[in-house]
Amino acid sequence: MTHILIAEDEPRISSFVARGLESAGYTATIVENGHEALEYALDRDVDLVLLDVGLPGMDGFEILRHLRGQGSTVPVIMLTARSSTRDTVQGLDAGANDYVAKPFKFDELLARVRSRLRETVSAGAPGIVHGDISLDPLTRRALVGGKELDLSAREFALAEQFLRHPGQVLSREQLLSSVWGLDFDPGSNVVDVYVRYLRSKFGADRISTVRGAGYRWQ
Repeated sequence: MTHILIAEDEPRISSFVARGLESAGYTATIVENGHEALEYALDRDVDLVLLDVGLPGMDGFEILRHLRGQGSTVPVIMLTARSSTRDTVQGLDAGANDYVAKPFKFDELLARVRSRLRETVSAGAPGIVHGDISLDPLTRRALVGGKELDLSAREFALAEQFLRHPGQVLSREQLLSSVWGLDFDPGSNVVDVYVRYLRSKFGADRISTVRGAGYRWQ
Protein backbone atom coordinates (compact mmCIF):
# COMPACT_ATOMS: atom_id res chain seq x y z
CA MET A 1 0.00 0.00 0.00
CA THR A 2 1.08 3.58 -0.62
CA HIS A 3 3.04 4.86 2.40
CA ILE A 4 2.81 8.52 3.42
CA LEU A 5 5.06 10.08 6.05
CA ILE A 6 3.46 12.84 8.15
CA ALA A 7 6.14 15.05 9.71
CA GLU A 8 4.07 17.21 12.06
CA ASP A 9 4.58 18.10 15.73
CA GLU A 10 0.97 19.07 16.50
CA PRO A 11 -0.75 15.82 17.54
CA ARG A 12 -4.22 17.16 16.79
CA ILE A 13 -3.30 17.86 13.18
CA SER A 14 -1.18 14.76 12.59
CA SER A 15 -3.80 12.35 13.98
CA PHE A 16 -6.55 14.05 11.98
CA VAL A 17 -4.55 13.78 8.75
CA ALA A 18 -3.46 10.19 9.46
CA ARG A 19 -7.05 9.05 10.06
CA GLY A 20 -8.18 10.69 6.84
CA LEU A 21 -5.37 9.16 4.77
CA GLU A 22 -5.96 5.69 6.21
CA SER A 23 -9.69 5.98 5.46
CA ALA A 24 -8.70 6.81 1.87
CA GLY A 25 -6.68 3.59 1.67
CA TYR A 26 -3.14 4.83 2.38
CA THR A 27 -0.68 3.81 5.09
CA ALA A 28 0.41 6.73 7.29
CA THR A 29 3.35 7.13 9.70
CA ILE A 30 3.71 10.13 12.03
CA VAL A 31 7.00 11.64 13.21
CA GLU A 32 7.24 14.74 15.40
CA ASN A 33 10.74 16.17 15.00
CA GLY A 34 12.96 17.19 12.14
CA HIS A 35 15.87 14.80 12.64
CA GLU A 36 13.54 11.79 12.84
CA ALA A 37 11.67 13.00 9.75
CA LEU A 38 14.84 13.25 7.68
CA GLU A 39 16.13 9.86 8.83
CA TYR A 40 12.79 8.17 8.14
CA ALA A 41 12.37 9.75 4.70
CA LEU A 42 15.87 8.68 3.66
CA ASP A 43 15.96 5.18 5.13
CA ARG A 44 12.39 3.89 4.73
CA ASP A 45 10.14 3.10 1.80
CA VAL A 46 8.04 6.28 1.64
CA ASP A 47 5.91 7.34 -1.34
CA LEU A 48 5.17 10.94 -0.23
CA VAL A 49 6.03 13.26 2.67
CA LEU A 50 3.71 15.79 4.29
CA LEU A 51 6.30 18.10 5.83
CA ASP A 52 5.52 20.76 8.43
CA VAL A 53 7.80 23.79 8.21
CA GLY A 54 7.98 24.44 11.94
CA LEU A 55 9.34 21.14 13.23
CA PRO A 56 11.58 21.08 16.33
CA GLY A 57 15.23 20.16 15.87
CA MET A 58 15.37 20.88 12.14
CA ASP A 59 12.83 22.92 10.21
CA GLY A 60 11.09 21.74 7.08
CA PHE A 61 13.19 23.84 4.71
CA GLU A 62 16.41 22.33 6.05
CA ILE A 63 14.99 18.80 5.90
CA LEU A 64 13.98 19.34 2.30
CA ARG A 65 17.41 20.68 1.32
CA HIS A 66 19.04 17.60 2.88
CA LEU A 67 16.61 15.26 1.10
CA ARG A 68 17.22 16.78 -2.30
CA GLY A 69 20.94 17.11 -1.63
CA GLN A 70 21.15 13.37 -1.05
CA GLY A 71 19.28 12.59 -4.24
CA SER A 72 15.84 11.81 -2.84
CA THR A 73 13.04 12.47 -5.33
CA VAL A 74 10.19 11.57 -2.96
CA PRO A 75 7.26 13.99 -3.47
CA VAL A 76 7.04 16.54 -0.64
CA ILE A 77 4.06 18.70 0.27
CA MET A 78 4.95 21.46 2.73
CA LEU A 79 2.46 22.22 5.52
CA THR A 80 2.75 25.58 7.26
CA ALA A 81 0.91 28.29 9.14
CA ARG A 82 3.08 30.77 7.25
CA SER A 83 1.24 31.97 4.17
CA SER A 84 3.58 34.63 2.83
CA THR A 85 4.77 34.49 -0.76
CA ARG A 86 8.37 34.53 0.49
CA ASP A 87 7.89 31.31 2.46
CA THR A 88 6.11 29.65 -0.44
CA VAL A 89 8.93 30.54 -2.80
CA GLN A 90 11.54 29.36 -0.29
CA GLY A 91 9.83 25.99 0.00
CA LEU A 92 9.44 25.50 -3.73
CA ASP A 93 13.02 26.60 -4.36
CA ALA A 94 14.23 24.04 -1.82
CA GLY A 95 12.54 21.31 -3.84
CA ALA A 96 8.97 21.04 -2.54
CA ASN A 97 6.37 19.68 -4.94
CA ASP A 98 3.48 21.59 -3.37
CA TYR A 99 2.62 23.93 -0.52
CA VAL A 100 -0.51 23.89 1.69
CA ALA A 101 -1.22 26.62 4.23
CA LYS A 102 -2.85 25.89 7.58
CA PRO A 103 -5.68 25.70 8.35
CA PHE A 104 -6.69 23.51 5.44
CA LYS A 105 -9.63 21.32 4.52
CA PHE A 106 -8.73 17.64 4.39
CA ASP A 107 -10.43 17.16 1.02
CA GLU A 108 -8.12 19.78 -0.48
CA LEU A 109 -5.05 18.15 1.05
CA LEU A 110 -6.15 14.72 -0.19
CA ALA A 111 -6.58 16.11 -3.72
CA ARG A 112 -3.04 17.54 -3.55
CA VAL A 113 -1.70 14.19 -2.33
CA ARG A 114 -3.36 12.32 -5.19
CA SER A 115 -2.12 14.84 -7.72
CA ARG A 116 1.49 14.61 -6.55
CA LEU A 117 1.34 10.80 -6.51
CA ARG A 118 -0.15 10.82 -9.99
CA GLU A 119 2.82 12.86 -11.20
CA THR A 120 5.13 10.23 -9.73
CA VAL A 121 3.30 7.52 -11.64
CA SER A 122 3.52 9.54 -14.87
CA ALA A 123 7.26 9.81 -14.32
CA GLY A 124 7.56 6.04 -14.44
CA ALA A 125 6.58 4.54 -11.10
CA PRO A 126 5.39 0.95 -11.66
CA GLY A 127 1.77 -0.14 -11.43
CA ILE A 128 0.32 -3.64 -11.31
CA VAL A 129 -0.83 -5.12 -14.62
CA HIS A 130 -2.42 -8.54 -15.14
CA GLY A 131 -4.12 -9.21 -18.45
CA ASP A 132 -6.56 -6.39 -19.18
CA ILE A 133 -6.53 -5.22 -15.55
CA SER A 134 -4.22 -2.54 -14.19
CA LEU A 135 -4.02 -1.13 -10.68
CA ASP A 136 -2.22 2.05 -9.70
CA PRO A 137 -1.45 1.74 -5.95
CA LEU A 138 -0.39 5.39 -5.69
CA THR A 139 -3.49 7.03 -7.13
CA ARG A 140 -5.88 4.18 -6.20
CA ARG A 141 -7.11 3.83 -9.80
CA ALA A 142 -8.30 0.52 -11.21
CA LEU A 143 -8.81 -0.09 -14.94
CA VAL A 144 -10.36 -3.04 -16.75
CA GLY A 145 -9.94 -2.95 -20.49
CA GLY A 146 -9.20 0.76 -20.23
CA LYS A 147 -12.42 1.46 -18.30
CA GLU A 148 -12.06 2.84 -14.78
CA LEU A 149 -13.75 1.02 -11.89
CA ASP A 150 -15.02 2.69 -8.74
CA LEU A 151 -13.49 0.77 -5.82
CA SER A 152 -13.61 1.47 -2.10
CA ALA A 153 -10.31 1.58 -0.21
CA ARG A 154 -10.81 -2.00 1.10
CA GLU A 155 -11.88 -3.31 -2.29
CA PHE A 156 -8.78 -1.81 -3.87
CA ALA A 157 -6.51 -3.23 -1.15
CA LEU A 158 -8.02 -6.71 -1.61
CA ALA A 159 -7.71 -6.54 -5.40
CA GLU A 160 -4.10 -5.42 -4.97
CA GLN A 161 -3.33 -8.46 -2.83
CA PHE A 162 -4.81 -10.80 -5.43
CA LEU A 163 -3.04 -9.16 -8.38
CA ARG A 164 0.31 -9.22 -6.61
CA HIS A 165 -0.12 -13.02 -6.30
CA PRO A 166 -2.01 -14.15 -9.42
CA GLY A 167 -2.59 -17.88 -9.62
CA GLN A 168 -1.76 -18.39 -5.94
CA VAL A 169 -4.24 -19.58 -3.36
CA LEU A 170 -4.61 -16.96 -0.63
CA SER A 171 -6.24 -18.08 2.58
CA ARG A 172 -8.84 -16.05 4.44
CA GLU A 173 -6.30 -15.72 7.25
CA GLN A 174 -3.74 -14.17 4.91
CA LEU A 175 -6.23 -11.76 3.39
CA LEU A 176 -7.72 -10.69 6.71
CA SER A 177 -4.24 -9.95 8.04
CA SER A 178 -2.85 -8.15 4.97
CA VAL A 179 -5.93 -6.08 4.06
CA TRP A 180 -7.63 -5.48 7.40
CA GLY A 181 -4.66 -5.89 9.73
CA LEU A 182 -6.67 -8.29 11.88
CA ASP A 183 -6.03 -11.67 13.42
CA PHE A 184 -8.15 -14.43 11.97
CA ASP A 185 -11.66 -14.71 13.40
CA PRO A 186 -13.34 -17.99 12.39
CA GLY A 187 -16.71 -16.30 12.76
CA SER A 188 -15.93 -13.41 10.42
CA ASN A 189 -17.16 -13.47 6.83
CA VAL A 190 -15.74 -10.07 5.86
CA VAL A 191 -13.31 -11.59 3.35
CA ASP A 192 -16.08 -13.54 1.65
CA VAL A 193 -18.27 -10.43 1.48
CA TYR A 194 -15.53 -8.37 -0.18
CA VAL A 195 -14.67 -11.16 -2.60
CA ARG A 196 -18.31 -11.00 -3.72
CA TYR A 197 -17.93 -7.25 -4.19
CA LEU A 198 -14.86 -7.76 -6.38
CA ARG A 199 -16.56 -10.47 -8.41
CA SER A 200 -19.48 -8.13 -9.10
CA LYS A 201 -17.09 -5.43 -10.35
CA PHE A 202 -14.32 -7.38 -12.10
CA GLY A 203 -16.36 -10.38 -13.21
CA ALA A 204 -17.36 -13.56 -11.40
CA ASP A 205 -14.82 -15.69 -13.25
CA ARG A 206 -11.82 -13.65 -12.08
CA ILE A 207 -11.69 -15.17 -8.58
CA SER A 208 -12.15 -18.88 -7.93
CA THR A 209 -12.95 -20.48 -4.59
CA VAL A 210 -10.58 -23.24 -3.50
CA ARG A 211 -12.64 -25.24 -1.05
CA GLY A 212 -11.07 -25.43 2.39
CA ALA A 213 -8.09 -23.29 1.33
CA GLY A 214 -9.15 -19.80 0.24
CA TYR A 215 -9.36 -17.86 -3.02
CA ARG A 216 -7.30 -17.63 -6.18
CA TRP A 217 -7.17 -14.88 -8.82
CA GLN A 218 -7.23 -16.59 -12.21
